[in-house]
Amino acid sequence: MSQVKKIKTALVSVFHKDGLDEILKMLHDDGVEFLSTGGTRSFIESLGYPCQAVEDLTGYPSILGGRVKTLHPKVFGGILSRRSLEEDCKQTAQYEIPEIDLVIVDLYPFTQTVESGADEAAIIEKIDIGGISLIRAAAKNFNDVIIVASKAQYPVLAEMLRNHGATSTLEERKYLAKEAFAVSSGYDSAIFNYFDAAEGPSAMRVALDGEKKMRYGENPHQPGYFFGDFEAMFTQLHGKEISYNNLLDIDAAVCLISEFEAPTVAILKHNNACGLASRDTLLQAWTDALAGDPVSAFGGVIICNRPVDAATAQEMNKIFFEVVIAPEYSNEALDILEQNKNRIILIQKQPLKTTRQFRSVLNGALMQQRDTKVVTEADLTVVTKRTPTPEQIADMLFANKIVKHSKSNAIVLARNGQLLASGVGQTSRVDALRQAIAKAKSFGFDLKGAAMASDAFFPFADCVEIAHEAGIEAVIHPGGSIRDNESIEFCDAHDMAMVKSGFRHFKH
Repeated sequence: MSQVKKIKTALVSVFHKDGLDEILKMLHDDGVEFLSTGGTRSFIESLGYPCQAVEDLTGYPSILGGRVKTLHPKVFGGILSRRSLEEDCKQTAQYEIPEIDLVIVDLYPFTQTVESGADEAAIIEKIDIGGISLIRAAAKNFNDVIIVASKAQYPVLAEMLRNHGATSTLEERKYLAKEAFAVSSGYDSAIFNYFDAAEGPSAMRVALDGEKKMRYGENPHQPGYFFGDFEAMFTQLHGKEISYNNLLDIDAAVCLISEFEAPTVAILKHNNACGLASRDTLLQAWTDALAGDPVSAFGGVIICNRPVDAATAQEMNKIFFEVVIAPEYSNEALDILEQNKNRIILIQKQPLKTTRQFRSVLNGALMQQRDTKVVTEADLTVVTKRTPTPEQIADMLFANKIVKHSKSNAIVLARNGQLLASGVGQTSRVDALRQAIAKAKSFGFDLKGAAMASDAFFPFADCVEIAHEAGIEAVIHPGGSIRDNESIEFCDAHDMAMVKSGFRHFKH
């Protein structure tokens, strides 16, 4: 242990008191004196421990409706004084400033207040001033002071006290200082983003807690990390540790399935749907989703928007897949799915709430709003002589939902609520279409009467020509090419229906 420091005085001022009583008992038993304010002081005294009021130390009461309580030289001098500097020691003695060796503090719940829908006055009052100042002061002086900046660090401090009493090493103090600056920077980022959302972006501030080291990144030679609260969205019931690539597929799956209301199963591979069907029952949805590409489904990610029953699980269990996601599972279904010890079984507890996307680019980052536009029949403009039937409109909208979540350039072929095939990630839209047609035929699908969706406009008529040869009769695309008329004229000449959605859905 290096540079061991004894804790003699602790300043405690917290909003969250759960788990604090054990820490206070160990500190008291080791002779530590307490200094506190308001409700925390009452809590400490209710446990039978003496506690000096900050007001008695400073000679000033809490003022301005509680906005000013600890902002005083006798408090901050005791935290920031450098015990190894003779001049600091002389000044603290001259002004009767007690040394404070431990600061336990947390912050007003600013983010929770914003999320509650409170008015601006209530939100502004939850911008912590004293707490954030105490955190920064104690963390800056980690050579002498321990800072516990949130209840998340209570277990760390409790373990320290159990192991070696009311003392600390430099390594422990520096670690807790690092965690404290994570708290303060995250808090300031949340405040900035609140104001930034109202005024328009002037900078990008992102703060995510919950660091989780992955086994590796996209490839074994790349270190990988996840920052966020995965457990807020999912409960993992079974299986191995989730990987970096699993998370990418899970994100893609959650975004895709949110588009569908009827019982639906989607199978994804490398962030793209290789199978998807909406049916009256989940079992039939699974059967028809798998039929779309039973080869690519191997090792994929399955997501369902209905509880998984035993019959569906029995069929799923016939192939190897890495992850299954659903809102619920019957006990019998779990018994079946857990037969593979590594299979990751997740319950999705809530929808994806984030609306922004980030990507590192060059020496900076790109930020955009998620593509949350759901194209409906009201968005469609019929541009051909042939008016699509209600069934064709349903097929086109269904295909358009899938192509929106496919890597560009993308073409999706669908009919009767089933993905027949897709061509994704191609440098040419023609290549994407040919890939989709070839896949559909390889799995025995007749494309006569199918609908085709494109994530972007057709620059030439070649795609509709190829589609017509394959038997496709209805086409949806955003439109916007200077050569749109060439595609429309071909459709008119060959009795095909075409609609424009007006919304491009590139995904790179």
